[in-house]
Amino acid sequence: MFMRTPSALRLTWLRGDRHGLRRLLPGILVAIGAGLLFCLFAVPQLARFRFRAGLSKYDLGFYGFGPSQSFVSFDEESRIIEISPANAQCDPRYTFIAPRGDSVAHAGPMILDAQGELVWAKYNWGTTQDFKVQRFQGQDYVTYWQGDEEDGHGRGSWYMLDSTYTIRYIVSPVGLEGDLHDFVITSNDTALVTIYDPIPADLTAVGGPELGWLYDGVFQEIDIATGELLFEWRSSDFYPPESSYYPLNDRGHERTLGYDYYHMNSIDKDDQGRYLVSGRHTHTVTCVDGTTGQILWTLGGKHNDFHDESDGAATDFNWQHDARWQSPNSITLLNNNANGEDGSSRDTVGLFIELDIPARQAKVRTTYVHPQGLMATSQGNLQVLDTGNVLVGWGHSAAFTEYTAEGEIVCDVHFGASAYFTFGRIVSYRSFKGDWVGRPNTLPDAAIADDSIFVSWNGATEIVTWCLEAWDGESLDNVTFTTVDQVERTGFETRIPIPPSITSYFRVSAMNIEGEVLGTTETLSLGSPSSRSSYVSIRSWGVIIIAIFALGCLLFGCFCAVSRVWRRRRPRSGGSYQLVGHKEHDDNESENGRLPI
Repeated sequence: MFMRTPSALRLTWLRGDRHGLRRLLPGILVAIGAGLLFCLFAVPQLARFRFRAGLSKYDLGFYGFGPSQSFVSFDEESRIIEISPANAQCDPRYTFIAPRGDSVAHAGPMILDAQGELVWAKYNWGTTQDFKVQRFQGQDYVTYWQGDEEDGHGRGSWYMLDSTYTIRYIVSPVGLEGDLHDFVITSNDTALVTIYDPIPADLTAVGGPELGWLYDGVFQEIDIATGELLFEWRSSDFYPPESSYYPLNDRGHERTLGYDYYHMNSIDKDDQGRYLVSGRHTHTVTCVDGTTGQILWTLGGKHNDFHDESDGAATDFNWQHDARWQSPNSITLLNNNANGEDGSSRDTVGLFIELDIPARQAKVRTTYVHPQGLMATSQGNLQVLDTGNVLVGWGHSAAFTEYTAEGEIVCDVHFGASAYFTFGRIVSYRSFKGDWVGRPNTLPDAAIADDSIFVSWNGATEIVTWCLEAWDGESLDNVTFTTVDQVERTGFETRIPIPPSITSYFRVSAMNIEGEVLGTTETLSLGSPSSRSSYVSIRSWGVIIIAIFALGCLLFGCFCAVSRVWRRRRPRSGGSYQLVGHKEHDDNESENGRLPI
């Protein structure tokens, strides 16, 4: 018997081990590469999910990232909201938001009632921000900014619409382009507007070029009626580039890609004529003299003038939004605590800050915290209502929350799934509450579907009932209508079953609480099909086409895979024939005439 020596066995084992490693090496390399790619790309995205105990189906995304509903009689969609807790007593006034994002089909301003029902919606080109109610010359207007957004700021104008939703004023800065961040109508019927102005600057102090570019934070006060410039202030006159906490990165070398060192995002004015300016990237709230333009004091940032009596909570805010006067000695702001780039994990909170200006002392009176601990990386606002309650709009997170003055939650409203808020699928720059009376100068809309009449009137706020009227059928020369049904308004769109008494022409009238007719639809006929009843949007057709294409690709791929496996396993035709190995034959066999079989 042949016996291998220990050396031979060891050599054989080493050879086998090397062969095994060679076979395993590609798999190991693939695993290492996949792991690195997972850590680099997947883990940061997974960390953005905010799953936690107690989330509802709505917040978990069972109904979509930004749930919406469509209508039969109206082309635009409305947000489907979730209000918590179940017995919430939200402020009964209207809510003003401007939803946008990948989960919003048509971005634009939107008014909702306290139950979340649509009141008015408008599709705007470009970007719409800062939608709210403001008063000018004793009359209420809905106002918003509209334009193009680029590099974190905007180029556009501010629009003022009256109760008929007709544009009455378009406000633009004097000599510059209007930014999207703020538009405030003062008690003196003037407008405060924000502007981003690219100017040449020495950026060597922050590691940039000597001849570089920065975005100067500018605000103007303008007479709305005449367009006259009344006041202008520039951050670059008082804050150098090194005041900023925002990294320079590759910015500052071109005019169109300036260093956004200040990032002005709100401007306010009190009864004493003092301006309050928020610089997000310098982490400062600045009080400016309304006559000289000089800085009276600075709260927060590298130039802070105040001693903090709240262990840093009153002065250590960062990336904040919406600084507002509440009294000569108190302000509010939204402390975002994050900007999406600094890796912060701190929650966004609303702050009510009291100031002892002569003593230069500041302290937080109330903090407004979201029950789910939201982190709004951008946008947002804090509105003190005339009831004393406080409304916080969470900006990048599709939610707004109402609190008591002491910080207790009254109601929490979501118009997007909170588990995915950090992805920004649906956002609203700000959220406001306000009184509003809408009397549109359009006709109500009606459409026929499923043996019913669907009726709505975009923007009307005084409808109580709908009156269905039918042609009496007596004369076409003098058409008269008689009332056949009267139904209570139910939400934005009301469904009215078609009664047997309607056989041809009909119309629907909107009526107020006094029984007065506010408006009437066009005369409709049961004989003519409704263009809206079979309405399918272009967006819907696009989704359908993509879904059919994807399904076709999937089925074709499965067919090819199954066919390939079947061909490999199928026995070859002519099974009686077999391959025979070739065998060399010798010369003797050849000579004897024998051939190999």
